[in-house]
Amino acid sequence: MPQAYTHTFDTPLYKGSVTINIGLFIDGKWVDPVDGGDRIDVVDPCTGKVITSVVGGTSKDVDIAVAAAEKAYKTSWGLKVPGSERGKLLAKLADLVEQHGDELAALEALNVGKPFHMAKMIDIMTITVQSLRYYAGWADKIQGKTIETNENKMAYTRHEPYGVVGAITPWNIPIVTLKIAPLLATGNVAVLKPSEVTPLTALYFADLVNKAGFPPGTVNIINGYGSTVGDAISRHPSIRAIAFTGSTLTGRKILKASAESNMKKVALELGGKSPTIVFDDAELDQAIKWASGGIFSNMGQGCVAGSRIYVQEGIYDQFLQGFKKSAEVLTDATGGPFEPGAQHGPQVSSLQFERVMGYINSGKTEGANVLIGGERQGNTGYFIKPTIFTEAKADMKIMQEEIFGPVCSVVKFKTEEGKQVTEWANNTTYGLSANVLTTNVARSIRMANNLEAGSVWVNSGPVVDMAVPFGGFKQSGNSKEFGQYALDAYTQVKAIHINIGQRL
Repeated sequence: MPQAYTHTFDTPLYKGSVTINIGLFIDGKWVDPVDGGDRIDVVDPCTGKVITSVVGGTSKDVDIAVAAAEKAYKTSWGLKVPGSERGKLLAKLADLVEQHGDELAALEALNVGKPFHMAKMIDIMTITVQSLRYYAGWADKIQGKTIETNENKMAYTRHEPYGVVGAITPWNIPIVTLKIAPLLATGNVAVLKPSEVTPLTALYFADLVNKAGFPPGTVNIINGYGSTVGDAISRHPSIRAIAFTGSTLTGRKILKASAESNMKKVALELGGKSPTIVFDDAELDQAIKWASGGIFSNMGQGCVAGSRIYVQEGIYDQFLQGFKKSAEVLTDATGGPFEPGAQHGPQVSSLQFERVMGYINSGKTEGANVLIGGERQGNTGYFIKPTIFTEAKADMKIMQEEIFGPVCSVVKFKTEEGKQVTEWANNTTYGLSANVLTTNVARSIRMANNLEAGSVWVNSGPVVDMAVPFGGFKQSGNSKEFGQYALDAYTQVKAIHINIGQRL
């Protein structure tokens, strides 16, 4: 049996100890990998030092987890359990997450490096608790239709679960409920792989699943690398669907694995290169705040990060001056997740640090101007100063590729007419989200309709709502999170034809 991992925090924001198990969670129990498994180091991004290690599984462990999940689906979950009962358990799980919000937020802050108060307010209390409660409400409302055809036939549809569903979650917001909540609400069972970079919250969450009373095998969590556990989940013949959030490159690999195995349903939420468009008539102070939050929150490590900022020429200089000040404030408020006043933390890993610095160096080499930042901060950990480029050209790497760090480019444009700024905004392979800042209602609607993005925020930053679908166009994905639309990823439609009159 793997040993528990305990970490004690001694900070002004959070005091106490958090205990997690570092093993594999299969059939409601903590177990060791069948072949001993790898030891995967978990690193504190503020120091670059290992804080613990978790055990990693293999394809053999995925096989065992799938078998446990199949048994649970057939005997104690799925269509055998009414939606109202599934909803009660999800609601109870939401209550437990809320009760243990400090512990979950502390683990996430430690593991990702984001400020504790942000981890608790956004990731735990908003995203996690709300997603569980929202889909708890949906669990008994998953309905088909009665379809009129002719007087000799009755036809209706059923929205049925797939059974065993694989889920692979990202490292930037590692809490797993965005997949788990709709997956369980629809009657499916899960074999889930958390990111090997940030596994701690998923492991703590597993014990809450047991405390809530879910049948053993309903949720199984397998630590491991993408090349082993992730690939095994993607190819497993008894996993009928898979939901993934992460990079476009990995999304392609999952699609290929599905095609080469059992053609499982694949729901992807992938990368982005989101534009923020600021018009002359925008409320300047608000526009600066929304644009700053849109790129620098979570240290730029978000798929919706507004890394291309287009500002109309009439307010360009004023905007740039205020935007630079917002970056300076964050630079001064850089620190560890439990430091009072910290607003900006490190990149999640040395790999991500080097990746972001590589993009910064690329921007410099290709001729863009660094207005502020453009370098690491301090000598310890993976901190990068908030970075603003100007004079960037559309074909530069920093304008075309997802950086996933606190780096953006500010570009001047003339007018809405001629759709120049719209064409610039749409000029990427991505289409996840966009932001439009203007007080002209007609313009905001025109722009929103013309932008190639799955979500458009007007006079706002990328603030999600559980009732509103979220997901991308183009290479940003093929599915939706949130809202009723998310249920489509976890249900299959059966059509039933009943002859009620015709005789041969």
